Amino acid sequence: MEIFWNTITQYNEGTWWAQLIITVVGVLLTIQLYRKPTLWAKRSMKIYMVFLNGWISIVYYMMYCGARGHNHILATFWGVIALIWLWDLFTDYTPFERNPKYKALVGVLYAMPFLYPLLSWARGMEFPMMTTTVMPCSVAVFTIGLLLAFSRRVNLLVILFLCHWALIAFSKVYIYKIPEDLLLASATVPAIYLFFKNYFDQNLHKETKPRARFMNWFLIFICVIVGILLSMTLLQEMGR
Repeated sequence: MEIFWNTITQYNEGTWWAQLIITVVGVLLTIQLYRKPTLWAKRSMKIYMVFLNGWISIVYYMMYCGARGHNHILATFWGVIALIWLWDLFTDYTPFERNPKYKALVGVLYAMPFLYPLLSWARGMEFPMMTTTVMPCSVAVFTIGLLLAFSRRVNLLVILFLCHWALIAFSKVYIYKIPEDLLLASATVPAIYLFFKNYFDQNLHKETKPRARFMNWFLIFICVIVGILLSMTLLQEMGR
């Protein structure tokens, strides 16, 4: 655990100015995508996502987390997501078409990257040994929120990768003492369902095996199970 927090301290000390710029650029691009979703705005956001995930892969994991075990595997994981966004940039698979049905949840997801450092501060931690807006879980929750806001058609590969990452947050709560990661894990449960519900709704008229309706109910069951596990984790953490 000491190695984990030491690497975060070194990362924040060495990149705080870059993290500030990256955060501001992300906010501005998101606003532009809402106000004027031109082709340029959509491509700019995808370029930003390529850069952002590449940053986590190369700068965060390769440069600053070398002391951790398996950092190359985690760097590869985020590098693959960056490549998926690069592929999406050229194929335009994700058109960033607005879906206003989930405004409340999207708003919560957008706020979470900023809640991470606030929660760290609230539990007695100080900069640079604290979570910030440009770290893996913050990037994951921002991406989930962005795709949910524009979920007419999304790249499910990105969703699957990020949801897998979010569920790993359960273990990090105990191993590295990061209760902040409960934010990501809890938000992912409804997000998983909504993403795949959209997909099934769009394909209910098609002949699929197993049937889309069956898969919809199966997904609800899985999300309930994950939600129960999350609740148990949260109650145990609060009881400490």
